[in-house]
Amino acid sequence: MMRYLKAIFGEFVLLATLCTGLSGILMANNDAVRFSENVNLSLRRTVDLLLRANGDSLSQIPPVKQTDANTFSVQMDRMFDYDKLPEILQRSFDSYHIDRPYSVAVLDCKTGEVTLGYQFFDLTQPGGVPCAGRSREEGCYTLQIRFTPEVPKPQTAGNTWLLISVGGALAGLGYIAWTRSRHKKSPETPSQEAAIPLSRIAFGHSWLDTANQTLHNSETTQTLTFREAKLLGLFVRNINQVLERDAILKSVWEDEGVIVGRSVDVFVSRLRKMLAADPQVKITAIHGVGYKMEVHS
Repeated sequence: MMRYLKAIFGEFVLLATLCTGLSGILMANNDAVRFSENVNLSLRRTVDLLLRANGDSLSQIPPVKQTDANTFSVQMDRMFDYDKLPEILQRSFDSYHIDRPYSVAVLDCKTGEVTLGYQFFDLTQPGGVPCAGRSREEGCYTLQIRFTPEVPKPQTAGNTWLLISVGGALAGLGYIAWTRSRHKKSPETPSQEAAIPLSRIAFGHSWLDTANQTLHNSETTQTLTFREAKLLGLFVRNINQVLERDAILKSVWEDEGVIVGRSVDVFVSRLRKMLAADPQVKITAIHGVGYKMEVHS
């Protein structure tokens, strides 16, 4: 019983650990994918509104590039109205429920140098964003947004639900294993039904009941001593096979401190008398070797 419980508990700990880790990874990946998609849509919306503010409603919007988990950029072939960028960009983020702090950099397409930029907190400062209102040269620029890395949130609710589900499933498996272990026949405590065929050994017209140390045939039932039952059991398990005297002594008398060689002959003689009523069974002496029980049909 304890073996089943330990195995089930070990499986539960391992599976729960794996599932918890997998759940956290899957949730984190899903959040990252959704965040990237929302940033992509927000930047495309921002570029579209900036182009329209400049009277351009036909130019194709370049794809948004993601450098890493927190950095996004989009190229604009001509200078846009920088003064309108902070409000339009923030409104786009609000539309897609993006509330993480960020920094903005306007890069020169050729040199990669930062020509303009500001931080998220500049939106709330009295002076507004830096460089607002200044004149700017026409050219190709890259609008780059870098978000502050987000601290992973513990997925307590999701993990708790997962652990409950896994725990319930394993508890059911544990109950099944426990139930089976109760009904499984133990070799140390066999049931009466299982013991009967295991304790009765048939040979010829006779059978040996090892559990009760009795010899049966169609006419009589004889009670055997412990040693007689052990010797007869050795013979009936090795029918028509020659058993050496030393092997018989070792198997039947190995637990005695002193072994007398004549013991085998004496006990074989007793068994012959008990088996005399069964004509199909005969114990034959093999000269210089030992004995053999012969069973004829």
